[in-house]
Amino acid sequence: MELRQLYYFVKVAQKEHVTQAAEELHVAQSAVSRQIHQLEEELGVKLFVQKGRNLQLTPVGQLFLRRADEILRELDRAVQEVHEFLDPEKGEIRLGFPHSLGISLVPQVVAAFRHHNPDVKFRFRQGMYPTLIRDLVKGDIDLAFISPVPSEQDQVTGKVLITEELFAILPSNHPLANRDEIRLGELKDDQFIVFGEGYSLRPIVMNACEAAGFTPNIAFEGEETDTIRGLVAAGMGVSLLPKMAVEFVAPIPIAIVKVIDPVITRNVGIIHRTNEKLPLVAKVFYNFLMNYFARK
Repeated sequence: MELRQLYYFVKVAQKEHVTQAAEELHVAQSAVSRQIHQLEEELGVKLFVQKGRNLQLTPVGQLFLRRADEILRELDRAVQEVHEFLDPEKGEIRLGFPHSLGISLVPQVVAAFRHHNPDVKFRFRQGMYPTLIRDLVKGDIDLAFISPVPSEQDQVTGKVLITEELFAILPSNHPLANRDEIRLGELKDDQFIVFGEGYSLRPIVMNACEAAGFTPNIAFEGEETDTIRGLVAAGMGVSLLPKMAVEFVAPIPIAIVKVIDPVITRNVGIIHRTNEKLPLVAKVFYNFLMNYFARK
């Protein structure tokens, strides 16, 4: 069995099409077909079946794909470790983060890190809370900024870096827009604009409203802080957003008001796979984060 056969097999499984896989691999379609056929003959099983114009993995093909993925990921890690051993300051860090942390936190810390480690490369991946945990467990990323830090995940381990306050954001003509601070219950009759299901900020908002004695009337759901801020500016409702989501962005006509009852916070941290040693360059970045936020 050749390593090339595993690469071709995984790519065909991803694309479900030999021609598309061949185009992405920059080889002839016949070469891909031949390698898949030889792999099936060596294993003595059919890995794919034809379904319309596409190929579909057989049950044994799905089983083999999981193992092939693991093998190729481990090979990538081995190559990376060799490169890092030769020069640990020239590796690549695969970093995940949610959109709300990509506005200011991630650019700031990466810029600060690369000031002292200019040759380190980053491969970024944005995602929702469950997606980031899934990608980390699968080995697609090395580290992930996340909020809140999970407490009941055996496969990932996290460290809280900061605790951040959430503020009410209101249309500029809202009756409470000129106030320095409000109680959340004062917004119980307003329409709310919140993040959709799967975003970690949604339950924070819902729980805060419940603590204030009401269930929010949700008018719109969004996927990005810019969208939510824009809808608020247009007078479509009110919302709650973290400080960093409104502090380092272009000004738009909204009011940002402190909430004192209840005070609403979220923790922000970094997670990695449990009981698995980080790649050298990722460990250097992790240690940098501990020192960076300790100074904050």
